[in-house]
Amino acid sequence: MRVLNCADTGVLVEVADLAQVIALGSALEADPLPGVADVVPAARTVLLRLEPGTDPAEITAAVTGIPLSAEASQGVGETVTIPVHYDGEDLDDIAELTGLSPREVVRAHTSAAWTVAFCGFAPGFGYLVGDDPRLHVPRRGEARTRVPKGSVALAGEFTGVYPRSSPGGWQLLGRTDAVTWDLDRNPPGLLRPGVRVRFEEVV
Repeated sequence: MRVLNCADTGVLVEVADLAQVIALGSALEADPLPGVADVVPAARTVLLRLEPGTDPAEITAAVTGIPLSAEASQGVGETVTIPVHYDGEDLDDIAELTGLSPREVVRAHTSAAWTVAFCGFAPGFGYLVGDDPRLHVPRRGEARTRVPKGSVALAGEFTGVYPRSSPGGWQLLGRTDAVTWDLDRNPPGLLRPGVRVRFEEVV
């Protein structure tokens, strides 16, 4: 772990891998540090935005004392279920890449335990990591100019749900009617860091 000051109001924590990002985020959610206004995880870092008057040195000392256990990396947040129609354009390609049949891909995706590691790309887009390495697939060789809203996709070690129509290069697995970003909802994002996710097939 390496902790760096980030301007005058932040502390940036660099960790070894994504599992430690999730573990640190889970620990800070379970036992928030006084003076930390916001926790923003990314792929290998966690940014702590500080309240005015908070001493970064005190936060640094507190953070470096947090154990990043494997158990904590599983996430401690709420669980949401997302219904999916598994009829994505790339389902057959995903099957070929993984060595599974299309039905086995669907079973693997619905059986895996997913956790939102961090958010990015677009408001409401969560990067979810799971416990089935068979579903790790590369991005498409050529990105699409338009991926429909609600598309459920895979890329690398992640799965995600497109909150709105946008360009994208992930492998399309299916689609959902679940609304992952709604400004009239509190909080607006359904898929927030630490939230656990189960995907459920809709026939």
